[in-house]
Amino acid sequence: MKKLLKVLGWLLLVLILLLPVAITFTIGWRPFIGPRTRALTPRTFESTPERLARGKYLAENVSGCVFCHTPHDWTVVSPPSTLPNLGAGEVIPETDLPGRVVAPNLTPDRETGAGSWTDDQLARAIREGVGHDGRALFPFMPYQHYASLSDEDLASIIVYLRALPPVRNPLPATDIIFPVKYLIRNVPQPLTAPVPPPDLSTPEKRGAYMANEGACSDCHTPADDHGVPLPGLDFAGGFILVGPWGRVASANLTPDPSGIPYYDTKMFIDTIRTGSVRARRLNPIMPSDVYRGMTDEDLSAIFAFLKTLKPVRHHVDNTEPASFCKLCKAIHGGANHN
Repeated sequence: MKKLLKVLGWLLLVLILLLPVAITFTIGWRPFIGPRTRALTPRTFESTPERLARGKYLAENVSGCVFCHTPHDWTVVSPPSTLPNLGAGEVIPETDLPGRVVAPNLTPDRETGAGSWTDDQLARAIREGVGHDGRALFPFMPYQHYASLSDEDLASIIVYLRALPPVRNPLPATDIIFPVKYLIRNVPQPLTAPVPPPDLSTPEKRGAYMANEGACSDCHTPADDHGVPLPGLDFAGGFILVGPWGRVASANLTPDPSGIPYYDTKMFIDTIRTGSVRARRLNPIMPSDVYRGMTDEDLSAIFAFLKTLKPVRHHVDNTEPASFCKLCKAIHGGANHN
């Protein structure tokens, strides 16, 4: 018995010694000690007419700030910019998220909104994924895309948010299930250097910047059960969105015959402007009401960028019966053709 206890004791000691090594080379220590973060600064962003106009354009028509942070009536298709509680926050209605995700009230209301947050707290949340209270934001907020948002565009968005009418709208806190609530602490990355203006010298480069700030790839790239984009399927559609709008698989935007090779620039712009592909109405989870406010130049540039994507054969069609897809491992219409 003593020998057995001694062996068990040695095994326990080995496990204790190996545990830190295992944590270091698997999930890391961030889930235990909190997200990477930088110290806040007292910087503020001066409001100018140019910044206010640019911020309004980006927040309402490109980045999705207003779309996600304004309550919706999902029974109708209504531009968020027409609502009286613009930016007042919403519990994200998707039903397949790992818990309750809340897009907070971004209006200057001091009790229920962002009125007491500093400009740098907003900046850190938008581009680095660390909330005003120091917690890691759930990556449904596409801060990994916004990390490339130029300093001037960031300042413009914050100036715009400060100019919104204050709206009192108490909301519950985000509540992510275990262990995801701890694992997401690995995601934020501090920005400690200036982010210069993007290279907009060609339509393709301009479109790449605008598509990134619109987080287009997040919805149009299929992901695994952990939300990690599947390699080799960039913009190939099949990402599943479930909520009041129904169960929808996103479209393949690549130039493959299973994607949108039949689009030209005019058809792309018309689709975004009208929310319809010819006679077929797009599901309201596709925020065409947001993107229709983009300029022709920016929409044309996004289409020019999409044409540079690697063609990916991935049939996705919400009008067809759903079945298991061997490519993206999801269940969606048109999967039987893959």
